[in-house]
Formats: sequence, structure tokens, C-alpha cells
Amino acid sequence: MKKSLIYLIATAVVGGFLFGCTPLEQSVKKDTGAGSTAKVKTAVSKRSSTGFKPFYIYTEEGSMSNNYCPSGWMGDISDLKMDGAWAIKPHSGRTCSKISYSAKGPNGWAGIYWQEPANNWGTVKGGFNLTGATKFTFWVRGEEGGEKVGGFTIGGIMDGSVSSDTANAGLTVIVCTKEWKQYTIDLTGKDMSNIISGLSFSIAKGDNPGGAIFYLDDVRYE
Repeated sequence: MKKSLIYLIATAVVGGFLFGCTPLEQSVKKDTGAGSTAKVKTAVSKRSSTGFKPFYIYTEEGSMSNNYCPSGWMGDISDLKMDGAWAIKPHSGRTCSKISYSAKGPNGWAGIYWQEPANNWGTVKGGFNLTGATKFTFWVRGEEGGEKVGGFTIGGIMDGSVSSDTANAGLTVIVCTKEWKQYTIDLTGKDMSNIISGLSFSIAKGDNPGGAIFYLDDVRYE
């Protein structure tokens, strides 16, 4: 599925700069191997003598602590909009990420993968060594409450031609509350030595026939 260059630039600027990836690195899932030209960047999470330090996917607009890129857009991609600089009622700090789903497309669902490097479906070397992380936590709230979001997952790119996630874990559909609520994915015993997809989610028209708006904040490995 292709999008216009103007749409891609706009989406990349909104999502890219705010999550730590550069403009035009962000793109939709393709079967052409386009990700093979992506810049390879591998890193190991910082540690201390007391153990694993929090490793953020999103903490604040433009923060140097943000990792991964929300580059893997899937399904009815035109139904999704993301604003990583939303300044109204964040969980903490100045900003949170607002995700809007219009539920108008023919596929009846949409979703996003946060990847390292951008647009990496296992076609290039990449990912982070997150050994020592025992859980993944994130805060969510809905615009009205009752919004259903499915498949909050870490890892999951398991059949890459060059590299793959070494772990996969997630939650089933969650029902958003109007106030912030924290969710946790248990990573105990997981092989976290190479994680390409730091986070993914999907949202369906069947669960949200009128569309949905929800917010993410303080997304991190611990």
C-alpha cells in the first residue's frame, strides 16, 4: 500500500522527530525490501550496578531518551493519525502521544510498529539489546473511555531475512479508561538480547465502529 510523498513527509515529521527517528525514515510496511537501505544502528541499554535502568520508547516530545521509531504502519494507514507532541493532560511532563483512528478504511483495522532502525521488518541488522529488562510498562487513557485497543506487543518480528526479535510478549484487547491507567507486560525469562520492535498495537473497526482516540505516555522497559 503506497502513500503520497506529501503524506509520508507530514507523518514522518510528526512521528519521527518526536520519537527519535529522522524524517523520511518512517514509512508503511512494504514487501519490496525497501527497509534494506535503512541506516543500521544497534545499541545496548544503559545499566548500573543495581541493575537495568529504564529504557524509554516515549517519555517526552523530542527527548533524547526516546528510542525506536513508529515507522511500521499497517492496515488502513490513512485511518490513523499520531501527534507525539500533545500537550493536553499528559500523564507526566509536558507532552504525551495522541493516536486517532477514524475506522473508515476497507480493511477494518490499522496498527503501528515502533522499529529499530526505522522500517525494519527484519531486512537489516538492528534492534536493541535489552537484556536485564523484566517488564514493559506504559500508560494509556481514552478520550471518552471505552475505546478498545488490541495487540499491545513487544517483539514479534520473528521471521526476518537478516535479523529477528528474540522475544515476543503482549496483551489482548484493553478497554481504555478516561483517566490514565498503567499496563504491564511481563518479560520474566524472555530472551531480550535483540529487540527490533519495541512496541506495536492494532485497533479494529469492529471494536470501535465510530473510531477512537487514545493517548500513550511514559512507555518504557524496566
